[in-house]
Amino acid sequence: MRFLVFLFISIPIVEMWVLIEVGSAIGALSTIGLVFLTAAVGLALLRQQGINTLLKVNARMERGELPAGEILEGVMLAVGGALLLTPGFITDVIGFCCLLPFTRKALVAILLRQGVIMSGYGRSSHTNFQDSVRTHVHSQSDWKSAGEEQQHDGANNVIDGDFRREE
Repeated sequence: MRFLVFLFISIPIVEMWVLIEVGSAIGALSTIGLVFLTAAVGLALLRQQGINTLLKVNARMERGELPAGEILEGVMLAVGGALLLTPGFITDVIGFCCLLPFTRKALVAILLRQGVIMSGYGRSSHTNFQDSVRTHVHSQSDWKSAGEEQQHDGANNVIDGDFRREE
């Protein structure tokens, strides 16, 4: 928590310092124009990458696969877009890192490897959503095979059943 407070205080101070330094080097109007230019380029890139990620999510869901990686990339896109709308060059660099496909995938891989985010990202692309749910459900210790009577202490109420869609 203290680290977040430190970030919320220090980042705007550093951003102001960088803006003042850049403004004194190239001029105030040029600096303001550069800030607007990075925001405009960032929004165009966000729109293009967001549409690509949404198409990937739809394609994986149509195949019955869980789009965990694409969801994480979508979160990175949202973070990157917010950082690009924040005036400043340091946040713009971080925002562009979240928006560019090669750096975004590397950041997601690092977060997953460090255990910051837990997901099925990186598993085989053949993992079917229903198979992953079935694996999770049947990996629970209180489940038994079909036909066997389940015994519970009242804490876990489990309803097992099948369904089919009739149109």
